[in-house]
This record gives sequence, structure tokens and C-alpha cells, in this order.
Amino acid sequence: MIALYIFLGIIGIIVLDLLFAFILSLTVRAEEYDKQNKLFLFVYILHVKIAMFFSNLKITLKNGDKVDSLKENYLFVGNHRSNYDPFIVNLKLNKGLAFISKPENLKIPVFGKMAKRCCCMAIDRENPKNAIKTLNRAATLIKSGEVSVGVYPEGKRSKSEEMLEFHDGVFKIAQKAQCPIVVGHISGTEKVHKRAPFLRTHITLDIVEVIMPEEFNGLSSHEISDRVRQKLEECQS
Repeated sequence: MIALYIFLGIIGIIVLDLLFAFILSLTVRAEEYDKQNKLFLFVYILHVKIAMFFSNLKITLKNGDKVDSLKENYLFVGNHRSNYDPFIVNLKLNKGLAFISKPENLKIPVFGKMAKRCCCMAIDRENPKNAIKTLNRAATLIKSGEVSVGVYPEGKRSKSEEMLEFHDGVFKIAQKAQCPIVVGHISGTEKVHKRAPFLRTHITLDIVEVIMPEEFNGLSSHEISDRVRQKLEECQS
């Protein structure tokens, strides 16, 4: 009987939690936001932690001190293997980091809206003019000191250990914002969907390099892209 009460209590907490999150998401407007809401950020990160826990992940951060020493906001770039990648980066590096994502992700009921309220932004890959507006907005958010921004140069998940071609334009964000570029390599997330929740998945996030503005000033976005890709490829071998 006690076990039943505990079970029903847990179910009740889950229902109330989801109801609260749903009601909160109804307040999110259609337009994009330039300020993070602390309540939304807290609720969003809390649910990310819960999802990571039930996914049975063991996450190791290497060279995190390279980011800890930064006093300014930055642009995070890395390889992209799974939907888990941005959540893991956010938890391990910067709990307020806003990712650039495909529009569909920000239309996910409840949590897509929460991500949007935390300054995550959609990019229109089919319309170059709209895409440039998103890159400019990301640079403005970083420069204003509001958030650090994360983006994946591959544009989509590789779903494997092999990286896809890079979109050089994303590096214009750092050029415009004159901010550091944090280069992170992630491994193991491509295995989660086959193992979770019963088998533990070991994931490593390695901060392989931080490129300061004085190091890339005078370089083209293509040259910066080549440098970042080379660093990430060294981790693949």
C-alpha cells in the first residue's frame, strides 16, 4: 500500500510539473526575445537535467577551465552527432547558452517555447537573407552581454563519428561580435538512442581550443572554419 501511495505521489508530481510548464509556455509570444527570463531558464534547465538523468548518461568535461577563465560571452562551435549535444553543452559550460537551431525545434510544444524564451533562435536555411538576420541577431546578443551563443557549423546532425561539411557563415557571428570562439568536441551522444535508458552511455565533451578575436581578425570566415574543422578532426582520429 505504501508503495502504491509513493507511486501515485510521483505521478501526481509529474502531472503538476507538466501542467505548470504547459501554462508557462502559453505566455511565450511569437516574436523573438532579446532578454532571457530567469524563471523560464530555471525551468528549462531543470527539465534538461531530469531528461539527462533518465537517459542514463555519464558525462565527462575535459579542459573546462579554458571556458571558466573567459570573462566575456562567447560563440560555441562543435561537431554535432545527436539531439543531446546542445543540452549537454549547456549543462556543462553555460546554463544560459542560447543555441541557433532549425525552426522545427522551437515549435516543439512546451519546451520548444521555453527554449525560445531563453533566447534560442531559429535559422531559415532556405532564405539567405533571413539567415543573415539570425547571425546578426546572435552577434548582437553576445555583444550586449546578454548570452553566449552556440551553433553547429555542420548545420545538422551527422549521427555518426564522421563530420559533415561546414557552413562557414556561422563564424561571422564571432567576427561581428568580436568575441572568443570556444571549440568543443563531443563524443558518445550518437549511441544514446540505442542504449538509453537501460544501458549507461559515456559521453565526453572536450574543449579543444578557445580562439580569441585577435587570433582571427584579418581572417576570412572560411579560414576560421578550416582552423576549427582541423582541430575537431584531430579529435576524431
